[in-house]
Amino acid sequence: MFAANAHRIRPATGADAESLARLAVLDSQRPLAGRILVGEIGGAPAAALSLTDGRAVSDPFRRTGTLRISLRLRAGAMMAHEATPSLPARMLAAVSPAQRSRRALTPAVA
Repeated sequence: MFAANAHRIRPATGADAESLARLAVLDSQRPLAGRILVGEIGGAPAAALSLTDGRAVSDPFRRTGTLRISLRLRAGAMMAHEATPSLPARMLAAVSPAQRSRRALTPAVA
């Protein structure tokens, strides 16, 4: 097991461009593109994961194994949440088309 506060995971911002480029060079990979999650150890970026294509880069001179796993878990949770329809959409899907058309034709009672 590892402590939940051993690292921090957050979305990348424009201020992370230099750190992300440095991680890519250290890891001998192309820079990441699209939506990116950054994993920090001790307040410094140590790994990153692209939500767009699933590629990851990390500092090979730091222990980032558990951080990379945590990044993938967080990315999976974010994607699952985004794929879940909203509550209004789920409620509308539960109502049959006949009931919806009947409701539209019924005048509102004041």
